[in-house]
Amino acid sequence: MKTKRWLTAEPDFGKARALSEACGFTPLAAVTLCARGITTPEAADAFLNPPGLHDPRLLTDMDVAVEVIRAAIASGKKIVVFGDYDVDGITATCVLTDYLRSAGAACSYYIPDRLSEGYGLNCAAVDRFYNEGAELIITVDSGITAHEEAAYAAELGLTMIITDHHECHDLQPAAAAVVNPKRADSTYPFRELAGVGVAFKLVAALMGDQEEALDRYADLVALGTVADVMPIIGENRLIVAEGLRRLAATHSPGLEMLLREAGMKGKKLTSGTISYILAPRINAAGRLGNAALAAELFLTRDPVRAQELAVSLCEQNKERQTAENQILEQALAVLRREYNPLEDKIIVLAGEGWHHGVIGIVSSRLCDRYSCPVVLISLDGDMGKGSGRSVKGFNLFEALSDSEDLLEKYGGHELAAGLTIHRDNIEAFKERITAFAAGHLQKICLNPAVQVDCEIDPAFIDLEDVAGLSVLEPFGMKNPQPVFTMPDMLVEDITPISSDRHVRLGLRKDGVQYTAMLFGTGAGGCGFAQGNYIDVAFHLEINEFRGKRTVQLNVRDVHLSKCEIVADQRLLNVYNSYMGDQPLTALQAQLLLPDRRDLVAVWRHIVSRAEENRLSVPSNALSRRISWESRRKINIGKLFVCLDVFSESSLLSYHFKEGLLNILVKHHEGKADISQSVVLATLTQMAKPSCPPHMEG
Repeated sequence: MKTKRWLTAEPDFGKARALSEACGFTPLAAVTLCARGITTPEAADAFLNPPGLHDPRLLTDMDVAVEVIRAAIASGKKIVVFGDYDVDGITATCVLTDYLRSAGAACSYYIPDRLSEGYGLNCAAVDRFYNEGAELIITVDSGITAHEEAAYAAELGLTMIITDHHECHDLQPAAAAVVNPKRADSTYPFRELAGVGVAFKLVAALMGDQEEALDRYADLVALGTVADVMPIIGENRLIVAEGLRRLAATHSPGLEMLLREAGMKGKKLTSGTISYILAPRINAAGRLGNAALAAELFLTRDPVRAQELAVSLCEQNKERQTAENQILEQALAVLRREYNPLEDKIIVLAGEGWHHGVIGIVSSRLCDRYSCPVVLISLDGDMGKGSGRSVKGFNLFEALSDSEDLLEKYGGHELAAGLTIHRDNIEAFKERITAFAAGHLQKICLNPAVQVDCEIDPAFIDLEDVAGLSVLEPFGMKNPQPVFTMPDMLVEDITPISSDRHVRLGLRKDGVQYTAMLFGTGAGGCGFAQGNYIDVAFHLEINEFRGKRTVQLNVRDVHLSKCEIVADQRLLNVYNSYMGDQPLTALQAQLLLPDRRDLVAVWRHIVSRAEENRLSVPSNALSRRISWESRRKINIGKLFVCLDVFSESSLLSYHFKEGLLNILVKHHEGKADISQSVVLATLTQMAKPSCPPHMEG
């Protein structure tokens, strides 16, 4: 498990108490607000209860867009809504298409094939619309960089309206209207609408009643907003909160069936439900080239067809997971050979035939694993399609802009972007973006961090306090689920679950027992063992099982407690004394001396975990992992003695670098004989009580 920096806020507990008394918040909720700089009742009310939705007509070009669309509907012109293949783009497509059809428009929609067309409007699609008799094209969640396509559409006599929310270049495409809250000349009060949020604003302006529009489309708008990782503040907070309420009792057959197939029907729905359960199933369709299936799911009124489509999306999600894992393993195999954490500030990899519908997810996983920006490129013939993810503090969109002359197309956000590139330009692009990263990426950005709201006392953790955190929902970007820490928790139990993909921990603090879940890490990957003391960073949730409600800690990160670090250092001092020919007592030697079962446990763990005969891991984590796995007491000093014995027998070599213990397992013919080990013989002699306290050769 990767250990991160903890950036712990220091809220004023006096202000937290005053806020709790004034507003009725539970202590945990009040202290979280104070940790985030919200210290007065007025500020809390402004954050938790935004005043309302802004008038959509405040968006630049909105009046023009409404006028053009109303005229097109009145004259019976054929309208095409051009969307995008992710959740934001699909929901935006469906919101606008559904409204236009209900208003009597001759409206169709088009979502580009991710595999053959890639992101954004293209001239071939414009040709298609023209040949099919379309007269008005409206883009949603795309189009802000479609200069060539907008000019081509104008040549053909087509009218275009662009609605988007992505970052803008200085010059806008030549369209009848460009509606984007991020326009440089925009005076709209809120810049952080999702693509579906902008489409919703257009519908609201067309309807002339924003509350009615929200009532009708809140569930879809919330779905796209959360899935696109937009800040859940201001207008988005209102939209998502209302959307989650509507989603729980949705009138959409498609959404209802998707909830049912995902096992969420009748359960509490949160922004996490969208992020981790619904969005992956919807995105799977677009990633595998079938985004139109997801759009049909949201537009159909036939429950039977809705069920078929929901089942299909869930099946495609499983296919996506398989493809994702295959690409991840190939990428990791390359990185094990080539990645240098001391020099490489950005990862750029290209692979033949990688499914470019899923490389964005793999980029995200690698970004999290290596704590640096990642760009993966899928090669097909002369062209490559790439997807990148970044770390906070490094603007990936700006990095791609710096390589604009090498790219066929690109777009995106600070933390996520896509590109199209000619194969011949990949090496030059890699050099260019690597140089850009070297000049713009600070070392601290590469050191992952957990934002902690505060360290808390066990007295704060009860059902009422934890339930009171719900006042802060919905959670998301810029309003994350609260993270708390508690030091010196005793690990009483480690239970692998789901085939050791996750673990359930039994922890104790001040006589109180807690159940904690550590997701994505098996028992062998923990850096601690039973009996260790750990500092834990965690979310707090209420677990309901068989009618019983209990508080559960969902672990974000773990540090060894100071007492464990001090104990390790004492043992390292003993080991270093031994290696430096300093005298040891019999008791000290006994602490370092492994028996045969200890040696077997260490060897088995290393060879089973080594990849391509190499293993890199924090040394204190390795000793504890082996201790838990073997149920033997293998301290850090004893571990190093075992490694010395194996090194002496030419079974492996090891060295330390940047806080990591790096082990190379060597090829050895036949069975190694460690019975003649000088290291073991020396320690064995010293461990005898009668042995004088000095080193013997």
